[in-house]
Amino acid sequence: MSKVTTMRDAVAELVRDGDTVAIEGFTHLICFAAGHEIIRQRRRDLTLARMTPDVIYDQMVGAGVARKLIFSWLGNPGVGSLHAVRRRVEQADPEPLELEEYSHFGMVCRYMAAAANLPFFPIRSYYESDIPRVNPKIVPMRSPYEDGTEVYVVPPLRPDVAIVHAQRADAEGNAQIWGLLGCQKEAAFAAERVIVVCEELVEEATIRKDPNRTLIPGVIVDAVVEEPFACHPSFAQGYYDRDNAFYLAWDRIARDPETLQGWLDEWVYGLANHAEYVQKWGDAHWERLRPEPAPSGEVDYGRYR
Repeated sequence: MSKVTTMRDAVAELVRDGDTVAIEGFTHLICFAAGHEIIRQRRRDLTLARMTPDVIYDQMVGAGVARKLIFSWLGNPGVGSLHAVRRRVEQADPEPLELEEYSHFGMVCRYMAAAANLPFFPIRSYYESDIPRVNPKIVPMRSPYEDGTEVYVVPPLRPDVAIVHAQRADAEGNAQIWGLLGCQKEAAFAAERVIVVCEELVEEATIRKDPNRTLIPGVIVDAVVEEPFACHPSFAQGYYDRDNAFYLAWDRIARDPETLQGWLDEWVYGLANHAEYVQKWGDAHWERLRPEPAPSGEVDYGRYR
């Protein structure tokens, strides 16, 4: 059964005010287009979960969609602070923003606990860390077995919606990813509802020819959106490179609330969809971001006679 839809319809149907939303992806495959559509539809009171909140969450916080962040590191990678987030946290401008902080591994383990329907997940790595002092949800626990080892445990994180970007997917939502892997799989299995966004919609036969790349199975997916360049200014391995100039520019844009609002008016509210965003940048921009070919080797899976 085809689950293919538009970004507008996927967000309208699956993302609701007050939801916990996880837009995952590590370094690449960060779906800015989904974040922009959430802003465009003026969702409110969201809890935004992400292992490494960066510019897309700064944009969403600046647009007023979020009341809380659940995270393990945040910043404009390679540049500095997220200024919209800082204003909300340090000055409550225009209102406070609640924070719930973990380590990277702590976030992954929270998703894993939810995906496995576990009440908690044990971690050794919080010893000699200050994070448990500021997060009462990170709790010490003694092993029930005879050595009595003490570990910390974290609770499950069950997003209402996980949004995962993949290089390619079929109409049923079987999604394939290559390059750097974050915790897209864990977040998708932990979530109540899943939106898969892909650079390229392919036939089922293409997915079946290379099954080991299938990170997200269609059985857990609610909607599939084909949206080329949806990760910009992030990148999609093999499709387009990271737009480093944008991350530098965002530092200037986000420092001033009026400048940030002007950017949102021009690049999000003023556009009907991501296709218009792509068109507005122009063909020359995308050509500059096009990577050189680097094909991977092939394997022969063999076929029973």
